[in-house]
Amino acid sequence: MPSLTLFQWTLCIIAGLGVGVAKSGFAGVSLIHVLVMAHIFGDLDSTGVVLPMLCVGDVFAVIAFKRHAVWRHVGRTLPVACIGVVIGMWLMGIVPKGAYKPFIGWTVLVLVLVQVWRMWKPAMFEHVPHSLPFAATMGLLAGITTMMANAAGPVMGLYFLSVGLPKYQFAGTSAWFFLLINFYKIPFSIHLGLIHSDTLLFNLALAPTILAGLFMGRWLLAHVSQKLFDGLILAFAAVVALWRIGLF
Repeated sequence: MPSLTLFQWTLCIIAGLGVGVAKSGFAGVSLIHVLVMAHIFGDLDSTGVVLPMLCVGDVFAVIAFKRHAVWRHVGRTLPVACIGVVIGMWLMGIVPKGAYKPFIGWTVLVLVLVQVWRMWKPAMFEHVPHSLPFAATMGLLAGITTMMANAAGPVMGLYFLSVGLPKYQFAGTSAWFFLLINFYKIPFSIHLGLIHSDTLLFNLALAPTILAGLFMGRWLLAHVSQKLFDGLILAFAAVVALWRIGLF
């Protein structure tokens, strides 16, 4: 178990709540736990700390939203995302740590701008989001970013938004996608020495906060309109992108 101050434990509890809220469909809220854990443990080590937390949240989310999954979108993106995880692991060995954030930030920002443009000029992108090449590209980006920084939430959030998934189907499809991809990542993170007994004890201590966050997220999902939900996904993704680029 890592030795943390009371203030750091408070931040970690907030991060655990953020994981739960993010797993209920508000993907951009992942900024909270990414920020907190990177601040406390460092960019690289924090990926191994966060991954088991995400897996716990994924299990809870699948239980809560499994009836709403659209498996066609999982099938189109998951196989390529698995390849992206392998590419991401390879990049972690050759890319300087300082390059992780801007790479992921620019990727997400471009996707946000494309989605905003699509909403402004829908005829220009009428068929693109439903094409197999688009799904494969988004899946590949998700695999790379999730391995390098557990940052695929905004990427897949933008994909599910672009194909027009309603908020509950968004949550259910996202739950199954991330359950499968995050458990797939575990052996790679263990191999890199990012997951070990100390991090797992820490994850176990925070599991109740993740469940509490999921309940909070479900309540929010029931009280937020579809239009506001779509806007929040875009706004959260833009904030994540700008932070990772280094603008704040």
